[in-house]
Amino acid sequence: MTANDKSPSKAAAAAVDCAAVPEASAWVRRFLSEIPRNAAVLDLACGKGRNSRLLLAAGFRVVAVDRDLSGFAEPEDDPKLTRILCDLEKDTPDLTSWVSKEAGYAGIVVANYLHRPLLPAILAALAPGGLLLYETFARGNERFGRPSSPDYLLKRGELLEVVRGRLQVLAYEDLVVQEPRPAAVQRIAARRLE
Repeated sequence: MTANDKSPSKAAAAAVDCAAVPEASAWVRRFLSEIPRNAAVLDLACGKGRNSRLLLAAGFRVVAVDRDLSGFAEPEDDPKLTRILCDLEKDTPDLTSWVSKEAGYAGIVVANYLHRPLLPAILAALAPGGLLLYETFARGNERFGRPSSPDYLLKRGELLEVVRGRLQVLAYEDLVVQEPRPAAVQRIAARRLE
C-alpha cells in the first residue's frame, strides 16, 4: 500500500485533507490514507486540535491528548472524539490505557512536540499494522527561533534511530521548511509490521 494508492476510501481521505482542515500538518495529510480504517488514532500533544480535526473529518475515532485543551474547538459531544487532559512530561502515562477494546492505535500522530522519555511508550502503543506520523523540530532550528534548546530539538537521524528494528520506514525527512514558518524539522512515517 502506498500514499499514491487511491482506492475509494483512500480517495475520500485525500479529499478531506485539502478541503476540510487546511491548517493540519502537510505531513499528516500526505499519509492520512495509510492509516488503517475503523480504528482509533492518537493525537499526542494535540494542542489546538488541528490534526485531530483532520482525523475526525476523515472518519477516524480520535483520542486527543494535551496538558491544555482550552484551545481545542471541537464539540465535546462528538462520539468519535475522546479528549484526555494529561501533562505528558509529569504523568508519563501508559498510552494504551486510553484505547478501549483494542491492542493499540491504528495511527499515532505527534506534531511539534518532543519528550524523549515518552518515545518507547509511543512505539509500544502502536497496533500491528499501525502508522506512526511524527514531525517535530530538529537541530538547526535555533537559527529560526523557538524552540532553540537541544532538549526540544531532534539530533540528526534521531527519529530513524528510534524506530530502527521496530517499524518499517515509509518516508523520512530532515530538512528546512518554509511553511507555515521557516523551521528545521525532522519527520517520519513508519508502520509497525508485527
